[in-house]
Amino acid sequence: MDVVQAFWETVVQRQDLIIDRTLQHLYLSFSAIFIAIIISLPLGIFISRKQKVAEFYIGITAVFQTIPSLALFGFLVPIVGIGFETALIALIIYALLPILRNTYTGITGVDQAIIEAGKGMGMTSSQILFKIELPLSLPFLMAGIRTATVLTVGVATLATFVGAGGLGDVIWRGLQSYNNNLVLAGAIPVALLALSFDFILKLLEKKATPKGLKQ
Repeated sequence: MDVVQAFWETVVQRQDLIIDRTLQHLYLSFSAIFIAIIISLPLGIFISRKQKVAEFYIGITAVFQTIPSLALFGFLVPIVGIGFETALIALIIYALLPILRNTYTGITGVDQAIIEAGKGMGMTSSQILFKIELPLSLPFLMAGIRTATVLTVGVATLATFVGAGGLGDVIWRGLQSYNNNLVLAGAIPVALLALSFDFILKLLEKKATPKGLKQ
C-alpha cells in the first residue's frame, strides 16, 4: 500500500507534466502513423502490381527496421537537427515495414478466381481494387497498422533524446533522479496508450471487415 500511495502521490504532484507529455506523445505518434499509412498503402498497392520490384522496396524498409532505434535518432540529428521533425522522420521509418508488407501480402493473397470473376463482369482495375482486393485484404492491412501503431507508441519514448518531448521525458527525468515512481508514471501511460490503440483499431477492423470474411 505504501508503494501504491507513493506512486499516486508522484502522479498527483507531476500531473501537469504527465498530461502535457502525454499529449505530445499522442500527437507525435498519430502524425507518424498517419504519414506512414499515406506512404505505405499506395506503395503496397504499386508493388502488388509490380511484383518483380516488391522485394526491393520491402527490403529497403526492412533494412531501416534493423537499425537500433536510438542509433537512428542519433543518425538523423546531424542531418535534420533536434526537435519534432527528427523524431517524426524516425518514427515514420519504423512504421513503414509492417504496413507495407501486410498491404502487399494482403492484396497478392486475394484469390485470383475472384479477380477473374470481377473482370468477367466488366469491372475496371480501380473497381477491382476498391471493391474486391482492398476489402478482402483488410484484415492484413489492419494487422499491419496495429503492429505499426504499437511499435510507434513504444519507440516514441526515445523522442526525448532529440528534444521532441513525449512520455520518454517523464521516464528520463525519473531515471536521472533515481525516482522509480516517476519512471512508472511515464512508462505505464505508454503501455496503456499502446494497448488502447490496439483495441480501438481491432474494433474498427471488425466494423470494416465484410460480413462474409467475418464468418
